[in-house]
Amino acid sequence: MTGEDGKRRYQEIAELLARRITNEGYRPGDKFPTERQISLELGISRSLVREAFIVLEIEGYLDVRKGSGSYVASGEKISLNVHKADFGPFELLQARQLLESSIAGFAASTITKHDILKLRETLELERKAIENGVEDYFADKQFHLLIAEATQNSVLVDQVADLWTKRENSSMWARLHDRIFDISYRTRWLDDHAVILEALRHRNAEQARSAMWQHLENVRLTLLELSDVGDPEFDGYLYTPAVASP
Repeated sequence: MTGEDGKRRYQEIAELLARRITNEGYRPGDKFPTERQISLELGISRSLVREAFIVLEIEGYLDVRKGSGSYVASGEKISLNVHKADFGPFELLQARQLLESSIAGFAASTITKHDILKLRETLELERKAIENGVEDYFADKQFHLLIAEATQNSVLVDQVADLWTKRENSSMWARLHDRIFDISYRTRWLDDHAVILEALRHRNAEQARSAMWQHLENVRLTLLELSDVGDPEFDGYLYTPAVASP
């Protein structure tokens, strides 16, 4: 979602907070309000604040310290203009959730035996990568692309591929993952994939749609939890997505 000037909402929040740092007498090393405080003060979601903080970290306004919180940085600030051609990680996840849940539901009616076999092979690749500690998301990406391909609709395949490309080229997504040290979540996501595949195998459109929706909701909540730098008791259940789960 963008404002009248073309800025995305999280960019507007980042610019607002950057001005606060500049105008309210903050000095390098000063503790900045927590994401929770900003969320409550502005009446916006925690994920939106997380994206704004990531922008401020990249721009040189904040120094984010794991387990401690965010502090005003002492380094050179890039600019107050945070209008950049990047995409917020949670913005991308919401787009994927809306698109890929529908795709999975549709794929349940068009999927072939060959598609099922390729998905099984990809799950096995993903399992082996996790077991071997390989930090490679190739099989994860391939699983989602194969489901799109099972629709036999090249436009849908291109849309899913484009969202993955945006993720891979996003400095914000990379910075979010820099905060995460516990990668055990990948096993949970593998389990989610298995549930999706089972629904597709039974050609159950509603279960496939719901399973994909829940998988990407689990991804969102996991990333919010594991990338939280200052509040280990983050009450993530209070910050549900704007679109309710089916």
